[in-house]
Amino acid sequence: MKKLIRPSLFVLACLVWAGCSSTKSLKPGQYLYTGAEVDINPDSSARIDNQKQVKQDLEAKTRPQPNKSILGIKYKLAIYNLAGEPKKPKGFRNWLRRKGEPPVLVNDVKLKYNNDVLTSYLISQGYLQAQVTGDTVLNVKAKKGKAVYTANTGNRYKINKITFPPDSGVLTNIINQHKNESLLKVGNFYDLDVYKNERIRIDNDLKEAGYFYFSPEYLILQVDSTIGKNLVNIRVKVKDIAPDAGLKPYTIKNINIYPNYTLRRDSVLRRLKPLQYHDFNIYDNRNTFKPRLFDRLVFFQKGEYYNRKDHNQSLNRMVNIGAFQDVRAEFLPIDSFKNNQLDLNIYLTPLKKNSLSFSVTGTSKSNNFVGSEVKVTQTTRNLFRGAEQLDVSVSGGFETQVKGTSQGKNSLSLTAEGKLTFPRFIVPFYKPNSTNAFIPKTIASLSYQFINRGSEYNLSSFKGEFGYNFKENQYKEHTFNPISVNFVKPGFPSDSVEQRLYATNPLLRTTLERQFIIGSNYNFTYTNQMEDSRRNNMYFYGGLETGGNVWGMFIPKDENGQKSIFNVPLTQFIRVEADFRDYYKINRNLIWANRLNLGYGYAYGNSTSLPFVRQFFAGGSNDIRAFPARTLGPGTYKVPDDAIFADQGGDVKLMLNTELRFKLVSILYGAVFADAGNIWLRKEDLGNPDEPGSARPGSEFKLKNAFKEMAVGTGAGVRVDATIFVIRLDVAFPIRKPYLPSGQRWVIDDIDFGNKDWRKQNLIYNIGIGYPF
Repeated sequence: MKKLIRPSLFVLACLVWAGCSSTKSLKPGQYLYTGAEVDINPDSSARIDNQKQVKQDLEAKTRPQPNKSILGIKYKLAIYNLAGEPKKPKGFRNWLRRKGEPPVLVNDVKLKYNNDVLTSYLISQGYLQAQVTGDTVLNVKAKKGKAVYTANTGNRYKINKITFPPDSGVLTNIINQHKNESLLKVGNFYDLDVYKNERIRIDNDLKEAGYFYFSPEYLILQVDSTIGKNLVNIRVKVKDIAPDAGLKPYTIKNINIYPNYTLRRDSVLRRLKPLQYHDFNIYDNRNTFKPRLFDRLVFFQKGEYYNRKDHNQSLNRMVNIGAFQDVRAEFLPIDSFKNNQLDLNIYLTPLKKNSLSFSVTGTSKSNNFVGSEVKVTQTTRNLFRGAEQLDVSVSGGFETQVKGTSQGKNSLSLTAEGKLTFPRFIVPFYKPNSTNAFIPKTIASLSYQFINRGSEYNLSSFKGEFGYNFKENQYKEHTFNPISVNFVKPGFPSDSVEQRLYATNPLLRTTLERQFIIGSNYNFTYTNQMEDSRRNNMYFYGGLETGGNVWGMFIPKDENGQKSIFNVPLTQFIRVEADFRDYYKINRNLIWANRLNLGYGYAYGNSTSLPFVRQFFAGGSNDIRAFPARTLGPGTYKVPDDAIFADQGGDVKLMLNTELRFKLVSILYGAVFADAGNIWLRKEDLGNPDEPGSARPGSEFKLKNAFKEMAVGTGAGVRVDATIFVIRLDVAFPIRKPYLPSGQRWVIDDIDFGNKDWRKQNLIYNIGIGYPF
């Protein structure tokens, strides 16, 4: 503790100095602006609806904003003052001053401007008689001042009656057909934002009916607030000055597609004789793409009315197909608006046929392994002239354990993968037709990985999959692989090495056995995280995998009565997993994130438990962070401290995470968290009688004991969130250890940060890329 006193006093002194120095550089007559306060109806005991939020909104709209601060310390102003007045045009002092922030003064406050802004906002919320007046309050001794605004809102007005335009033509008929979908409701409060959105809604309805040149600005919502009783009548009307082009529907005449367009080739392409394909005129003398590709990308047809849905879906598909670096759709009127026809010109600039990418990554795991990987990927686009994409990658990496009982152990890996993506469904004897804005994909992949653990063992893994990926909408995504094949084969330098490994680590036998998995899998994902305006965002992932079920019906049994391929017993199982996450925004800089992760596997036939590569694991930087990766469980079992191979898998998983995330400064965020959970085997591992130490007592899952056998950890972390990437450092420690005897599992009383041995045994540091969930 003594070692912490001096640094703590130094930090405290810096904070005190920063607070005191905020007014040090002010000239006589200058006062530091500390912010705005808004008093709502101070002379009335009645409160308006949601008064606290309205007060916060009003204060946020005042200008200027005071100097930025953390915990009341105006750190940027302190930096500015620390730099002082530069004596040279360049140098460190200039740089430091630019990183700071000059003092915001009371004289900078424009009271009349703020009065008008706040009054206008209250009127837009339905307080049509609102008035706001402001004044400044000075603290001469402290050389500080603030602005105080008094808002007298009056009563909030409600909608009494809504009138739409009389049905006098096609346009007004469309408006009246959809008036039941109006955002304006009798009895609702007057709200200017709702009125703006109502104009946009009507414009969308008209765009779907061909009114290409219509605009929300051509609508006016006339409000009559003179009827009394704090009520308003609203009349929706098309402006008399709306241009003729906006008041008539347009049809599509010609659809011209330029699949290999560049500005340099513009004049050459326009002189070409087009290829006539269905309703399309294709201008491309290089035949870059097969014409039938555009049946899936362009939803417009000749002679039909323009509609926004087809417009957006066509653009989305052309962008999401991943074959073009530039997409542009141009609608041109025929004969300068005098008739009602449009030509559609589509300009597409393809991406390069071939590209090569190179990446180097570094890894640091909570099981004390560090390493690096180099990966080279060759991408070939438009392989068969149908916007297909072939990705072939080769990667090599190494890991070494820097501390622990296996310090100095090295692992080398080599991976080769090929993936071919077709931007359509490929289904035998059936041609499914997808008409939404997202491109369905058929994906075939094949990979091989070789892992070498030095003088101990090696693993060869072959994997092949064929399946489909498609988005139902922006929220829902499906992945279905009707066939997935995985073959894992271990190897040893010699029989003696194999026997020695199994003798010292009996658990390795289940990990390093030959495995053949042939089955199917389906994954479903739902998320609305892209909607930042939501206060509460959710994410859900559900997965179902089967092994040896449908495909196992075609595999005969061997002389031992087991279904096998290449003398390897076929693995038979069903595995389900669900991951639900919730992100609640307490305010703009404070998010409460929670996760529930459940998994269950049922093995049968040839198998007594899930294959190791399909088991669930607990512990690690994205899991239960107070325990090293994959070392927790199963159940109350504890892996021996001297184990060479510590990975522990299970058939059942239950995990709960909660995390409070908050902004510190700029792109630096902090978090405090708690994790709980464990894994179990469906049946207790009794081990092999001939191999002492191979059993795992306490590993069986029993629902009545599940919560009693949960591990719990807590900790804190910092994150650098630059939007395009997130770097995370968490430190955690256990507060409940399930492998201790019953009644002794809570270890909160043992926490001792000042004890070196406790820190060494309990503190777990996790470095990661991205958020843990």
